[in-house]
Amino acid sequence: MLSDSNRVHQIDKKFDDNVSNEKFLNQLFLRLVAKDKQFTKVDFKYSIFDTCYLRGCKFDSCDFTGCRFVGTNLHGAKFSGCKFDYSIFERTVVDNYILDTECPGSENLKMKFARTLRMNYQQLGDAESVNKAIRIELQATEVHLHKAWGSKESYYRKKYVGLKRLETFLEWTIFKFFDLVWGNGESPCKLSLAIIIVLLLMSVIDVLEFKSTQSIHSYIQAFAEAPQIFLGTLSPSHYPSPYLTLILLIRLVAFGLFMSIIIKRLNRR
Repeated sequence: MLSDSNRVHQIDKKFDDNVSNEKFLNQLFLRLVAKDKQFTKVDFKYSIFDTCYLRGCKFDSCDFTGCRFVGTNLHGAKFSGCKFDYSIFERTVVDNYILDTECPGSENLKMKFARTLRMNYQQLGDAESVNKAIRIELQATEVHLHKAWGSKESYYRKKYVGLKRLETFLEWTIFKFFDLVWGNGESPCKLSLAIIIVLLLMSVIDVLEFKSTQSIHSYIQAFAEAPQIFLGTLSPSHYPSPYLTLILLIRLVAFGLFMSIIIKRLNRR
């Protein structure tokens, strides 16, 4: 049932010259060395780069489909028109500009590409690159989920049918809701805006139920009191207990979301 994959082991090797139009499929490069070399239209599909040193190299139109980079130094390496479908990065030093120019075209592969780089940068403690990868991952995820239930492209209509299409619609709806509320854990500004909207709703409810709707002073007073009521420092006796309980629940959820954003940001440092 199993056969040899015929993976070629290249151990402690070095590229002495530039390489173009060559094939290195299904290779295991262990401690490979190449510095300031040019690789043009080289096929590296399904290869593993383990503890390699490829600093300052230039890769033009190379194919890294299904490749795995582990503990590799790609500092200063430049990529142009390369293919990284299903590639994986682990503890690999690579400039985050790769997210600007080398992402796969389809959203599902782009999402996976950004995710593996996010995890890679987390292992290196590169907070700036982590944030950049997360932004691209979230953008690709939103487009992918939207296409999964709404696109007429044949790929999505064959893969997502029936209940699976409904599931992706619900997943997209939840994703968009949390994106609006707190940017899916990445935007304190959106969370602050959501809290302001809650305070405005509280003010309107207060005026409609307990104050004069004809007086501007009522709206000003209601909005001034709303933060105090939201934070629990003011509890009007005429407010129903269920309403105060709902405000308490929203406050606890908002505080939890805010702490989650802070902790995630600190963990990246």
